[in-house]
Amino acid sequence: MATNGDLNRKLRMALVGGGSGSFIGRVHATAAVLDNRAALVAGALSSNPERAKASAPDYDIPEARAYGSVAEMLEKENALPADQRIDFVSVATPNFTHFEIAKAAVEAGFNVICDKPMTFDLAQAEDLLKVVEGSDSVFAVSHNYTGYPLVRQARQMIKDGLLGEINAVRVQYIQGWLRSKLEDTDSKQAGWRTDPKKSGAAGCFGDIATHAYNLGRYMTGLLPEEISCHLKTFVEGRLLDDYGTAIVKFENGALGTVTASQISHGRENDLSIEIDGTKGSLQWRQENPNEMIVRANGEPHKIYTRDPNAPFTNEMGAAACRLPSGHPEAFFEAFANVYRASYDAMAARALGQSFEKKDTVYPNVYDGVEGMYFIQQCVASSQEGGAWLPMKHPAARR
Repeated sequence: MATNGDLNRKLRMALVGGGSGSFIGRVHATAAVLDNRAALVAGALSSNPERAKASAPDYDIPEARAYGSVAEMLEKENALPADQRIDFVSVATPNFTHFEIAKAAVEAGFNVICDKPMTFDLAQAEDLLKVVEGSDSVFAVSHNYTGYPLVRQARQMIKDGLLGEINAVRVQYIQGWLRSKLEDTDSKQAGWRTDPKKSGAAGCFGDIATHAYNLGRYMTGLLPEEISCHLKTFVEGRLLDDYGTAIVKFENGALGTVTASQISHGRENDLSIEIDGTKGSLQWRQENPNEMIVRANGEPHKIYTRDPNAPFTNEMGAAACRLPSGHPEAFFEAFANVYRASYDAMAARALGQSFEKKDTVYPNVYDGVEGMYFIQQCVASSQEGGAWLPMKHPAARR
């Protein structure tokens, strides 16, 4: 099969962020090319022009397309012939920079894959939604945990009614790396994540609880109605929350909980979810992503493994796999699945074909808006002692 189908070529990628000391930039660059459907050809890798250009050889970006700023990159890329210029921009920078970069890229006519949270606040997210809706651009948000094969397997199982009516959703995202005040050291990752001027209104809840909330929404399709939240800062002198719990009331009467911590000793990246339905329940854990437990009263517990060739694997689960059973697929592959799904839309756009913008397999700008609404309402609820506040945003999708 030709690369990207009838397009018959690789998509051309530009990376923003990813310079020296970056974690997520390298993840984006690796995931984007995993399926050989894209090539990283340009970038503005740092807000410091000298560092941006110095980082380019790490990604094999040629000197001529190693730009000192986003504005320079967009201008010069648009001046190139159509068969050379980039197709999409990946935004892998701190939260407070996302809006201007993503907005400028869309207005310049490019597709965008933006890291989460999508923007600094809800107002920016809603503005960005208007820009995207007024364009032909494909816009994805890298909620990468939606890309795991068994997450997509579960999403299809729930949609097909195999768990019955969903009654409860419990999601936890537990880390321990901010137990000490790392922001007072030279830790770049801790520094911006705990700074309200760069991270936004929430710390832990903005950084990882958004992933947990999005995972529950993605797997169940339940629409939220109200939310009550308590946030806490346990490390003395820290400016943003490092622990919190939210309760969500869904429109069908189900209850959900989202708990996130970055101060739990010995915990690494423990994102887990349990979903209870009237016919059965399931459990999945990101640190053991190739197994999912499904239970029903009076029946043996079932362990679903990631196996694209097994008769119990549905179409969505199989489509997210690259390897036979017994060969673990994990973080990079899940991240790449977000890219892979968005590439289908990008290729369609490049061919002048129509493509879906809201009801997509990959997280999109609508999910990004809801993520920012989640942060805003959680912070506001916590400031009001856990008051119940509205949680159903007009842009929310099932």
